[in-house]
Amino acid sequence: MSGINEFACPIDPSDASALTAWALARSRSIGFAAVGICDAAASSRGEELHAWLAAGHHGSMEWMSKNISVRLDPRKLVPGAQSIVVVADRYHDGRPDQRPAQVVDPATGEFESAGRTARYARGRDYHRRIKKRLRRLQREMEEALPGTRGKVCCDIEPFMEREMAERAGLGQCGKHTLLILPELGSWVLLASYVTTAKLNATAPNLPHRGDPCGSCTRCIDACPTSAITPWSVDATKCISGITLEERVRPDPESAAKVGDWLLGCDICQEVCPHNQPTRLSLRMGTHPEYDGRNSAFSLRAVLGWDEQTRRAAFGPSALNRVLAQHVRRNAVWCSLEVLQRSSDDPVGGIVRRIAGDENENAMVREAAREVLNRLNQPPKLD
Repeated sequence: MSGINEFACPIDPSDASALTAWALARSRSIGFAAVGICDAAASSRGEELHAWLAAGHHGSMEWMSKNISVRLDPRKLVPGAQSIVVVADRYHDGRPDQRPAQVVDPATGEFESAGRTARYARGRDYHRRIKKRLRRLQREMEEALPGTRGKVCCDIEPFMEREMAERAGLGQCGKHTLLILPELGSWVLLASYVTTAKLNATAPNLPHRGDPCGSCTRCIDACPTSAITPWSVDATKCISGITLEERVRPDPESAAKVGDWLLGCDICQEVCPHNQPTRLSLRMGTHPEYDGRNSAFSLRAVLGWDEQTRRAAFGPSALNRVLAQHVRRNAVWCSLEVLQRSSDDPVGGIVRRIAGDENENAMVREAAREVLNRLNQPPKLD
């Protein structure tokens, strides 16, 4: 048999073993690197979540403080839910980026300073792509089992996805809070299908929290802003939080340490021993939808963006939620490292112009003035 018939969903809802085997095989057949199943019991980490929120570590991510009761109990997200199918998509194989970040100016053919993007956002919008594939599983199960209901979750919904992935046996969260899969590391994106169907858990006897790190503290030591403490991240200091989520004025001490990270940050993953390229990781490759088209952008170009050029540059990527004014602000902060390395880089003149322009966006202008002050080049104001 071939095609869809090879993966026809069993039609007996009482045969949990057959349904489980089908769900696992079907998930792998549509391209996911790993899959597991857990029950839909409530989260055991409510106290941790409440403490993290109370400390203000969610920063500008206000949605994290909403729908908490739903986030902590999948059965409130899908009434009658019994099982959760958790999948992982692999988006990177561990190979390092070129440093310092540079791109080629198409007009001159010369290299120019650039800002990097986090690897998960370099391809097409993962929310849409992962959900599209996982909804195939949902559709086939719910067509074969009338009365079965469910919901596909990927990053946006109030859902404890990493905890559920641990419970499903995919891996364990490291000290940087990211899920580490055996042999694959943490270069993965997670999604889940919460369903009323009864499936068998794939790792029912595993502890819900293990320790894949031991005495290692490389991610903690490498974080430029000291955002990481064991199994917790302060989003107000995290470079990803600053560049992707902060919509007003980030903490200047943390913003001054973004380096060449224009959008997002992968430092804690780059240094993780589990994430270094191996023969197996290179052989497994990544899903083709993560093609790396948006790996870096010219800082000179970004500093001149408006909304139209931003949309054209990003294309159908997960970066589209970040407005031009925020990307330009980030580019200003990236220019600090560039100008510390080479004071005559062309971005210097652009930053000075922005700092002195009273018609410029206030957030971008203030960032430019802060950068110049840190370079001991205070802006000349009229």
